[in-house]
Amino acid sequence: MNKLTWESFTKRIHIHATTEKLYWCWATSEGLTSWFLKDAVFLRDNKPINKSDFIKPNDSYFWYWHNWDGKEEGKIIETNGKDFIKFLFAGSCEVTINLEQKKEAILLSLTQSKIPQDEKSKLEIFYGCSNGWTFWLANLKAYLEHGILLNETGIDLKPFGLAGYEFVNM
Repeated sequence: MNKLTWESFTKRIHIHATTEKLYWCWATSEGLTSWFLKDAVFLRDNKPINKSDFIKPNDSYFWYWHNWDGKEEGKIIETNGKDFIKFLFAGSCEVTINLEQKKEAILLSLTQSKIPQDEKSKLEIFYGCSNGWTFWLANLKAYLEHGILLNETGIDLKPFGLAGYEFVNM
């Protein structure tokens, strides 16, 4: 990405962990629920896969968060089993996770693209997801480097109508 547009955004963070550990965090239900989600269900041929199994292209998913009723469903587009994942998210958007070994850490790059250009999508997807991924990448770093989670798991945030936009640790 060489310029800012409403069609996509990229978030990057250096994390002191192995590529294998980071890939596990993104590519298994066990990994995703260790730092991100309340539950992650992956289906292969319409049957749930093991929580420890790595995702593959054409798997579908259902993701559930800790403190709100939102459910995300999508499809895995591409994986390479070590440092690259692409999946559908927020409807027809594509999210790409790329892990790159640098001298002192892994550079994790997340790009969300194919964002629709209507005003609602600019607000809810570009603004909402961009802010959300910023927090979740920081949470992943805190978890892997310091063993702490920054996200709220115990307080019910559903009574707050705009919780997803107002709470920084949702």
